[in-house]
Amino acid sequence: MKLTVKLVDIGTREVLLNIEDARNIGVLAGDRVQILNEKTGVSVAAFLDTTTSIIPAGTVGIYRITNEKLGVDEQSSVEVRIADRPISLDFIRKKMDGLRLTKDETYAIIRDVVSEDLSPAELTAYVIACYINEMDMDEVEHLTRAMVDTGERLTFHTHPIVDKHSIGGVPGNKITLLVVPIIAASGLKIPKTSSRAITGAGGTADLMEVLAPVEFSATEVQKMTLKVGAAIVWGGSTNIAPADDHIIVQEYPFRIDARGQMIASVMAKKFAVGADIVVIDIPVGEHAKVPNIQEGRKLAREFIEIGERLNMHVECALTYGDSPVGRSIGPNLEVAEALRILEGGETPGSLLQKSLAIAGIALEMSGKAPRGTGTQLAKEILRSGAALKKFREIIEIQGGDASVTADDIVPGKYEFVVNAPASGYVIELNNKALISLARTAGAPHDRAAGILLHAKKGSRVEKGEPIFTLYAERAWRLQKAIEEGRTLMPVLVEGMLLDRVPHETTWV
Repeated sequence: MKLTVKLVDIGTREVLLNIEDARNIGVLAGDRVQILNEKTGVSVAAFLDTTTSIIPAGTVGIYRITNEKLGVDEQSSVEVRIADRPISLDFIRKKMDGLRLTKDETYAIIRDVVSEDLSPAELTAYVIACYINEMDMDEVEHLTRAMVDTGERLTFHTHPIVDKHSIGGVPGNKITLLVVPIIAASGLKIPKTSSRAITGAGGTADLMEVLAPVEFSATEVQKMTLKVGAAIVWGGSTNIAPADDHIIVQEYPFRIDARGQMIASVMAKKFAVGADIVVIDIPVGEHAKVPNIQEGRKLAREFIEIGERLNMHVECALTYGDSPVGRSIGPNLEVAEALRILEGGETPGSLLQKSLAIAGIALEMSGKAPRGTGTQLAKEILRSGAALKKFREIIEIQGGDASVTADDIVPGKYEFVVNAPASGYVIELNNKALISLARTAGAPHDRAAGILLHAKKGSRVEKGEPIFTLYAERAWRLQKAIEEGRTLMPVLVEGMLLDRVPHETTWV
């Protein structure tokens, strides 16, 4: 059917048809249609919206993203017809049925993900299918390679190239801001592409964005790394493993991170930046993503196996995941805490010790330090001021203010202090509840929102002493977080009421 173009400034890959034209073509809202630019011969498939009043019959509304490929003008004529259904939907259905996917089937799905030929609902079906029906190691390898092959890659002529990653699940895990400059200050190269928060209160990219821009092309990341030895950027802007960021968007509402997709996501980005040496941080704990040491070791073996298949040397660190790393949760609070250690601070010990341990493993794997001495070398680099100097170089080359200090970064102007209702010891910090509170307060989008812990697990507190302070940039968000905190009980103090069981009185 020939229709007249009306350009619509909406940033999705769709078109809008009057419902009468849709019926004549034989399509419904959500179906695919093919639009042909008769002047250039360019043809684009797009998803369909329908209307009874916004546009008249005989007209097709072309959304902005659709027209970036189609290139039509207002009032020009296009041919609109029903489009074929992508074959990748059959493969997604296959995975939904619990069957394993072949290499070619996985590549077909990922190519359609990157080209945006799958609707959000169709991609969500793939994500959920992989969450319910776990992938085997062959499927994980296929997915990893497909993610790499459908994006850009970095190429370095000097080696080794180092990378690190934490699988997340523990609030306040800002160690990348310390580990990357320590490794780069040793003379190694570490092009760190990071994610924004999926289930947490601040991903590494969210934290780094407090200090400098994080959106760069792959070419820019390579140039920055060659010049100063490191970069800390958002992977979603680099076109490195671009399918992963499409998948993350669909995972976000469900707060899920399917095991196989998580491994593929991590290893694809490491492989694509040319990493030879990779350290994986696997926090283990009751409230972490990995509940116990046994599961942690199993996941570590899977990371190592995929690394071997990709010719990367991988080591995993099983770390304590039952408490936040450091005392801060939320972008501004976490960045200020990391800067204080780079500036010479000795606390919090959990952040310092974990950062030195992870950096030390990388230094040993690269040959910079004999086995067993990497942590000490990392400490010497940190205490010499070399890591702070390198971090300032990274901030500057990414367009930030290299003179920034910890005192320059402040929390939200609205705050609420939670005091201990009874004297005793802090016996539990519920990571999931703390993350939920910080997110309700506005983190990570409101950078100054978050939580500052005054007492950690095992600490003695007296009645009325502060346990933590909740910060927000907006009063209504703070109030909402306070209300949520009253039901979640994210911190338990010995002696507090833990549960209430109905008591029945029996008369005899």
